[in-house]
Amino acid sequence: MSEVQDAQAALVEEFQFFDDWMDRYQYIIDLGRRLPAFPEIAKVDRNKIKGCQSQVWFVAEMINGRLHFQAISDAAIVSGLIAVLLRIYTGREPQDIVDSSTDFVAALGLAQHLSPTRSNGLAAMLEAIHAHAAEAVTEY
Repeated sequence: MSEVQDAQAALVEEFQFFDDWMDRYQYIIDLGRRLPAFPEIAKVDRNKIKGCQSQVWFVAEMINGRLHFQAISDAAIVSGLIAVLLRIYTGREPQDIVDSSTDFVAALGLAQHLSPTRSNGLAAMLEAIHAHAAEAVTEY
């Protein structure tokens, strides 16, 4: 199993501890509250994720052969979704990200429990992560 697959499996297992979706939502929101500070200078249009209902700023940086992501949103639940994605993808090798699936979204039940606009935003963030990884694979 790859590092990304391991992180996805661990997250799916972790979410099984919650009895209902209200507890899962609260957990996601709590994760978002613990996001590291995002630099104000990076809150520019070129770093915005298109397709999200709320504002999402997202940057990627290659460090020692691994992609590191930073992101923030002005919405609590979206910040939590960002925290979930960062936990899975940041610090991973680009090829590992490119080769990974996004099946964990369905396994977590996010697809059926998020509003359509939040689901679109999640898909846009996943697309951005995979696009950065694909670009890094070709550049490095």
